[in-house]
Amino acid sequence: MTSTSFAVPTDSRAMLWPALLLTAGMAVVILSALGFEHIGHYIPCALCLMQRWPYYVGIPIGLLAVLSSAMNAPPAVTRTLLLLAALAMLVGAGMGVYHAGVEWKFWEGPATCATSVNAISNNAADLLNDLNTQHGPSCTDATLRVLGLSFAGWNVITSLVLAGIAVFGATRKG
Repeated sequence: MTSTSFAVPTDSRAMLWPALLLTAGMAVVILSALGFEHIGHYIPCALCLMQRWPYYVGIPIGLLAVLSSAMNAPPAVTRTLLLLAALAMLVGAGMGVYHAGVEWKFWEGPATCATSVNAISNNAADLLNDLNTQHGPSCTDATLRVLGLSFAGWNVITSLVLAGIAVFGATRKG
């Protein structure tokens, strides 16, 4: 007889708190990014915008995991949703590593991250021309570093923590 190294939930409700924590964490991260953009006026580069997609995908999956757990759906359903959210967060961590590497000049960034926006016109006649000629800020320059890490670096850490919460929830003993 063999034993497994992790416990598989037998009751979907055992995964509720990890699913709630995961979903709330993803929401806080994306709301923080939007706050820095719209309140703090930090214009995101192309890679910054791409790093949001795992959260945009992960939050609805997390909400489904919360509902699945709260309604005591079969544990396999909630477990699968949590593992999909973990996968999204691991993709986000990988994107953050790539972006941080671009910022630290370890490798080249995409060609779309070459120039910076000065200002978009408020004149409707010039707006279309501005959209064709101006681009977001360079992906190679971190606009802010906190404790030595840029937004991309912090995204790696938060994505890994959130992936860990999702895996913990999916393997939680019920």
